[in-house]
Amino acid sequence: MDDILDSIGEAIHDFFVDACGGLFSGIFDDANAATGEIANKVSLTPSAWNPGVFATVQDISNNVVIPIAGLIITYVLVYELISMIVEKNNMHDIDTFMFFKYMFKSCTAVMLLSHTFEITMAIFDVGHWVVQQAASSISNDTNVDVTDIFNNFRSTIDSMDTGQIILLMLEAGVVGIAVKAIALLVNVVLINRMIEIYMYCSAAPIPFATMTNREWGNIGTNYIRSLLSLAFQGLFIMVIVGIYSELVQNISTAATDLHSLLMQIGMYSLVLCLTLFKTSSISKSIFNAR
Repeated sequence: MDDILDSIGEAIHDFFVDACGGLFSGIFDDANAATGEIANKVSLTPSAWNPGVFATVQDISNNVVIPIAGLIITYVLVYELISMIVEKNNMHDIDTFMFFKYMFKSCTAVMLLSHTFEITMAIFDVGHWVVQQAASSISNDTNVDVTDIFNNFRSTIDSMDTGQIILLMLEAGVVGIAVKAIALLVNVVLINRMIEIYMYCSAAPIPFATMTNREWGNIGTNYIRSLLSLAFQGLFIMVIVGIYSELVQNISTAATDLHSLLMQIGMYSLVLCLTLFKTSSISKSIFNAR
């Protein structure tokens, strides 16, 4: 009878050990997929991320926003002409060069307006190149093979009683749910960045229409700063991925037991998520964009 009970107890113990291994092997599946795709998703240009959305944004910019920008640039140029004449002692100190200067600024303003979308896309092409170069500099893989780590601690788990294994399974389940949520938030950050880029691109002609005027030019200048901050946000995301890849490579050697291993998995994933949310504000502060 005792042998039967021991066999049943051993079978239950082995069942929970295998179940615990299954939880461990699934903890990082979503996080590995999310972090592994960050470089590919961040490096995409607006036209490559979703061609259908890009075509819609381009049509709105060309057919809806450019006519409004045309009215704004007309007002700005007329305002500048009046201001230029009035500044010269009510036309008493006028020289012919000021009209050449005015014509040059007018032609420049019209040229900028007619090539707004190309200039905007060129900024993100630069950002695309920067992200690709940063990705090639990351030597370590962001993938964590939790199965191998679990196998290293298998002897420790075998020595635990059933109650301790159940407690460990509960911890692994909580961490696994947290990691799945963090993996989802990583995708939310990347999608939100691209949607913000599309919104900025759709209204690009309006700030470009103000760039050649001294009083109104701060609108266009701040817009360019915002575009640069969005383009280079991808660089800061790649810096975070590089730091994360260095940290996770030592996760198996730094952990002394399975409890600390679980805590490190959750901690690194949480830090990755929180810092991704801060990349937008960091980039804007560097480029002084509002």
